[in-house]
Amino acid sequence: MNPFAYTRTDDPAAAVKQVAGDPKATFLAGGTTLLDLMKLRVESPALLVDINAVPLNKIEATDGGLRVGALVSNTDLAYHAAVRKDFPALSEALLSGASPQLRNMATVGGNLMQRTRCYYYRDGISPCNKRQPGSGCAALEGFNRIHAVLGGSDQCIATHPSDMAVALVALDAVVKVRGPKGERSLKAADFHLLPGEHPERETALEHGELITAIELTRAPLATRSHYLKVRDRASFEFALASAAVALEVKEGVITAARLVLGGVATKPWRAFEAEKLLVGQKPTAAVFVAAAKAALKDAKPHKHNGFKIELAQRTIVRALTTVGGMA
Repeated sequence: MNPFAYTRTDDPAAAVKQVAGDPKATFLAGGTTLLDLMKLRVESPALLVDINAVPLNKIEATDGGLRVGALVSNTDLAYHAAVRKDFPALSEALLSGASPQLRNMATVGGNLMQRTRCYYYRDGISPCNKRQPGSGCAALEGFNRIHAVLGGSDQCIATHPSDMAVALVALDAVVKVRGPKGERSLKAADFHLLPGEHPERETALEHGELITAIELTRAPLATRSHYLKVRDRASFEFALASAAVALEVKEGVITAARLVLGGVATKPWRAFEAEKLLVGQKPTAAVFVAAAKAALKDAKPHKHNGFKIELAQRTIVRALTTVGGMA
């Protein structure tokens, strides 16, 4: 681990000012990803600004749903009664991630900001455009079993690791941020970026912007939601394929749908075409299979991860069957 300076504050404005004023500074919350990457020398911030004393650790009811502070732990959010009742996919996604010990430490804001688990990114020596722009992507011709089949580019095919972020997109969540230019809101679906020509930039945040909260709106679609994760082992493992689904069904017909994939794409992947196919249809096995195929229609497998296409399709069908039943 490289030397670094450390400071802490309980004032969000001061935290933003400190990080924005130093291009090599970053925020420290739970540290469950950042500290690992610092030990591996993959990330080497010169200054850590500890924000754990900033008052952003509450889950508050709003007129339309919930406002979740960025420092709320993954555990507290997962077990919150209103989350389990009105946003079940979010609770399920959080409880499928990491381990109880890590969930106790990890924060909502940190979960959104976690970096890929690509082993070429984390080894510190392989060519990686995400870690060192312009160096190449070892995964393209390497062992790419865990890598993306959707949303990749010739610069990067690293999968996004978060379970929570997949559920947030399906629930139409909004991310609130505060930066040097003031406050703004980002749709969860727009928060993470595709790699394109700049895989080193993973989110829409500008340097110095601090996530302050996530806002969730209560809706029939959110209440009838589910997150399903398929992985190599039952716990402390990242998704090979996952699906966050939400359906609104009236009089036996699907009137609204959300379908978001994890484990197979470079960001939480909303399957717009599959959603359109579902709306107006009865929830049947044939419709769910057709939606699953539409969701993976543009998938581009690599040497070792072609199995992910069928795996993701089966995951989608199972998840849709769970929330939609069968007509």
